[in-house]
Amino acid sequence: MTLKGKYALVTGGSRGIGRGIVLKLAQSGAKVAVHYYQKEDQAKATLEKLRAAGTDGFLVQADVCKPEEIRRMFAHVKSEFGALDIFVNNARPEVPTFYDGPMTISLDMFDFAMDSQAKAFLVAVREALPMMRDGGRIIAMTYAPGGRFGSWQPWVAMGAAKAALEVLCRYFAVALAPRQITVNAVSPGWTDDSVFNTLPQAAQSMIRNWHEAGWTPMRRLGTPADLGNAVALLCSSEANWITGQILDVDGGAALMDAHLPLEIQQIPPKQGQAA
Repeated sequence: MTLKGKYALVTGGSRGIGRGIVLKLAQSGAKVAVHYYQKEDQAKATLEKLRAAGTDGFLVQADVCKPEEIRRMFAHVKSEFGALDIFVNNARPEVPTFYDGPMTISLDMFDFAMDSQAKAFLVAVREALPMMRDGGRIIAMTYAPGGRFGSWQPWVAMGAAKAALEVLCRYFAVALAPRQITVNAVSPGWTDDSVFNTLPQAAQSMIRNWHEAGWTPMRRLGTPADLGNAVALLCSSEANWITGQILDVDGGAALMDAHLPLEIQQIPPKQGQAA
């Protein structure tokens, strides 16, 4: 699988999952524009790793909550690359900017979440298309459980925004199919070196232990490299018949039934553990 000769843009590519995606695309031969908002030092470190992988790219700064800055970002990409083959919509605002429950969240916080996801994606895809070559790839990073469930109450704004993002993927998949451009979403499970590591240490330990106990059947958290592998797979020519889908990349966590304790589900013990 090679992406040599391809041009990519990854928003939120300076760190965490975004960095994992950038590096996998680079290792596959693509040249990558690395978008960042505030963490310029981390973006520069990602660019160095990208170049160490044997390809090239550049940094582009923008606030994706503002349509005019999205347009500026794509103008920069056009001036550097001249064309685009892959667009990965990964950027997300920091948790405190949208984290509140449905009964108390302000409209400004709700709008901020929606602007950063659904609206940003709508504007970005429209800006990408004039320079995207036929057979291109568009991928949105989502968090599918946030759009399906209501139990994580302070996630209401981002859950609604991600659900809207997933719907847009389906609409764009149909609209762009005549050009053989595929549009898909990737839904990560809990992932190390990501927003997970910004949680209080006690919360990190609880989540890690919960999933290693069997709520993730593969008994570990994901890594940015795991997500990069999934994105690169969808960007490959072999994936040209996959469009409008949400791919859970979560070690099987989405398969688990929250209605039953693990003991009743008879989940096999971790390798090396006694039954």
